[in-house]
Amino acid sequence: MPADLLEQRARKALDAVLDPELDEPITDLGFVRSIEAGPDRGLTVHLRLPTSFCSPNFAYLMASDAKDVLTRLPGVGDVHVLLDDHHDSDMINRGLAADAGYRGTFGHEADKDLEELRLVFRRKAHAAAMERALAELLRQDSALTEAQLPEVVLGDLPDTAATRALLRRREALGIGTAPSDPALVDEHGRPYPPDEVPLRLRFARSVRISIDGNAHFCRGLLRTRYPESEADQAPRAADLPSHVTRMKENAT
Repeated sequence: MPADLLEQRARKALDAVLDPELDEPITDLGFVRSIEAGPDRGLTVHLRLPTSFCSPNFAYLMASDAKDVLTRLPGVGDVHVLLDDHHDSDMINRGLAADAGYRGTFGHEADKDLEELRLVFRRKAHAAAMERALAELLRQDSALTEAQLPEVVLGDLPDTAATRALLRRREALGIGTAPSDPALVDEHGRPYPPDEVPLRLRFARSVRISIDGNAHFCRGLLRTRYPESEADQAPRAADLPSHVTRMKENAT
């Protein structure tokens, strides 16, 4: 396989790697600095982050996930994922090269299991995705009120990017995705009692605003640190005019 084709396949595979805090692909965020295919079909990938002090846990999780998805590509040789310009780059890169795992890399500093850490952020991503989808439904149906949201099922949601994202987040948590399943549920798939709906919606909204704000901030920091990264960043739906967002959704 030509090197350029292998590099394209690698970049496409990296679309599946999400920043756990921002809930966006590292490719869209501009975190993939370079991809190089060698003559032996091996891959060397360099990652970059907005600051040198980004959380080591998040940095390791993204780098480890990147190595995993690339290793699973058919016919690929050795995979080397390197994190650049981070205060723990040496430690993380040594751990990845040795396949030492999260605890093997950080030792006593690994206060949580990697899967436990991943679960925390999957739950936050679900809350934010649920709020986006339900807020979109409320905007489209002026007769619907927040008090009626416990009656809404997934089949009532419009087929939009927000709904599709919610279904993916539910699937990642093992929550039902049938059209008849309630849309407003907790991280275990349990419907909220009607009297808790206002509070739960406010919490989900605060999570979504936090994620969106952090994503916007981190993109700006990355562009400041690496001006060339702007060309690698995909536009965020939240940053686009509504008519442009609708055009993009209709085209996909």
